[in-house]
Amino acid sequence: MTRIAVIDIGKTNAKLALVDGARLSEIDVVTRPNRVLPGPPWPHFDLEGHWDFFLHHLVDFHARHGIDAISITTHGASCVLLDRAGQLAAPMLDYEYPGPDALAAEYDALRPDFARTGSPRLPMGLNVGAQLHWMLKTLPGLDERLDRVLTYPQYWGLRLTGQIASDVTSLGCHTDLWDPWQGQFSNLVAKLGLQGRIAPPHRPGEVLGRLLPEIARVTGLPPDTPVTVGIHDSNASLYPYMLGRPAPFAVVSTGTWVVSMAVGGDAVTLDPARDLLVNVNALGQPVPSARFMGGREYEVIRAGSTAAPSEADRRAVLEGGVMLLPAVERESGPFPDHAFRWQGAPQSDGMRMAALSWYLALMTDTCLGLIGARGPTIIEGPFARNPDYCAMLAALRPEGVEVAASATGTSVGAALLVLDRAAPPATTKIHAPHEAARLLDYATRWRSAVE
Repeated sequence: MTRIAVIDIGKTNAKLALVDGARLSEIDVVTRPNRVLPGPPWPHFDLEGHWDFFLHHLVDFHARHGIDAISITTHGASCVLLDRAGQLAAPMLDYEYPGPDALAAEYDALRPDFARTGSPRLPMGLNVGAQLHWMLKTLPGLDERLDRVLTYPQYWGLRLTGQIASDVTSLGCHTDLWDPWQGQFSNLVAKLGLQGRIAPPHRPGEVLGRLLPEIARVTGLPPDTPVTVGIHDSNASLYPYMLGRPAPFAVVSTGTWVVSMAVGGDAVTLDPARDLLVNVNALGQPVPSARFMGGREYEVIRAGSTAAPSEADRRAVLEGGVMLLPAVERESGPFPDHAFRWQGAPQSDGMRMAALSWYLALMTDTCLGLIGARGPTIIEGPFARNPDYCAMLAALRPEGVEVAASATGTSVGAALLVLDRAAPPATTKIHAPHEAARLLDYATRWRSAVE
């Protein structure tokens, strides 16, 4: 039996998961909040806290279960800057910090067109190129100190193996630094003066290296334990289905971000103003994609409630026309010019949660339509466990909706980088609900209200 430890860092939580390679399921998962520390010089992620957490639980997992390999997946829109000694040249910027917006006009004059990169122009630090431009311009001495730029998964690979790399999925995640059609750096790299300083790109499934002797000693893992290059988290959700499922299909990776990715869909013109983009999958291929910050919106609107809607709540929402209209998070998603509002007032937490779940499904369906998605839609991550979200999406997507059996789709996808299995993981089909006609009528009224 192969057991793969997966370092899995989302925007909200950092996890270490142990995946059973035979069953493609998690044996154990531990989490910690992905805290943002205050400056100076800017808000940054707690890398040392994560490192201590990962080492502690690698020791524990190996002692209790055994570990045969390590794989890594992280959120995108992030990079790590190193000096010549391999130490941080600057703290790792939180991409939600608005600092880069101060030089937006200057950066806009440098960045390549959407047609060249598939990267929409995004606020704050969501374009890694904008992060780099702003940091290099505003932090004295950084340009002189900076030796290497790593995409985020490979920072952890470096600490485990001592080997330097970037990966194509992280470079292809709206960085402005990558040409997904040519499979090479864009001309922005030269404009930023970073030729030769961005770590060389590799495919996620390559072996980055073996454990450094001191890491093997601290964790008890064998020194020849392989560590993969690593992958962007939404692409980790997509990867299992790239291995064995015929196109067309779509994968919706849910978490803080809801990212919809279409494989073999209809040819469409992507509108970057609606948060449409081109991701790069683990095989190095461009993938039409759409995003909105659905997990963040869910937390904002539920406001701590754990209510489960009753049938009476759902009926009251349908009959009363209670609707949540976009966009709760206006910095992302297909409706950037809309300010969110309630149409009708939910009279209970259960009604609010039903309307919220249907809103998230309608936003997802909008995204899928904008990227030309065809075939079954596979839901990965926490929204796969939301019955109202799944029911609405099943009513809206006549070619079928399936949910992943795994609770942590990103971890399983990252584990498959080690295994390179041809068979995709198990899914469960969601059948159209008995009230599908009423849900479709609700969806029609929601779209009219949005327009």
